[in-house]
Amino acid sequence: MVDVADPTLRVRRQGELLGINRSSFYYQAAPESALNLQLMRLIDEQFLRTPFYGWRKMTAHLRRLGYFINGKQVRRLMRLMGIQAIYPRRSSSSPGKGHKLDPYLLRNLPITHVNQVWSADITYVPLLRGFMYLVAVIDWHSRYVLAWRLSNTLDGIFCLDALRQALSTGRPKIFNTDQGAQFTADVFATSPTL
Repeated sequence: MVDVADPTLRVRRQGELLGINRSSFYYQAAPESALNLQLMRLIDEQFLRTPFYGWRKMTAHLRRLGYFINGKQVRRLMRLMGIQAIYPRRSSSSPGKGHKLDPYLLRNLPITHVNQVWSADITYVPLLRGFMYLVAVIDWHSRYVLAWRLSNTLDGIFCLDALRQALSTGRPKIFNTDQGAQFTADVFATSPTL
C-alpha cells in the first residue's frame, strides 16, 4: 500500500491519501515475552486435557504450577490463542427461528393409562472431558423410559432416533415435547415415522 521508495510521494502524503496515520505505518507489534510463550504452551497442554476450563480454572491451574499470574493475563492469552472453554450453553429449550410452535394441550388432563402420553426431553450430562446431550422418551403414566440416545451435538437426528426406537414398542395417543429447536425442527416435525 505505502511505497517508501516512491520518489514522487512522501510517506506522509501517501498516508493522507490512504487515510492512515503515518505512525501506524511504522508501528511494529512487540513480540510476546518468553514467559508468555511458556504460559501459552502450558495453557494449550491443559486445554487439550480439559477443554471445559475457562480462564478462571486455567488461572488456578497455572497458580498451582507456581506461576503468579492474574486472570486478565490468562484471558488475554487465551483470546490471543483462540481458545474458548467448551461448555453447554443455556436455553436448550429455545425454539429455532421460523419453527412452528404448538399450543400446550395437557393442562388439567388426567393421565390414566399406559401409552396415553409420552414425552421427550433433552439434558446434558457432564463428563470428565466435556459433556454429552441425553434425550429420553418416557411414558407419563408408568414413568418408564422407553428409549434414550446420547449425542455430542444438539441436533434433531438423535432425538428422532430415540423416538423411532420408542415407537417400535407401541404408539401413544399424545406425544409431548418442549418447544426446543431440536423438537420443532423440520427434520423432527415432518418425519414420516410420526
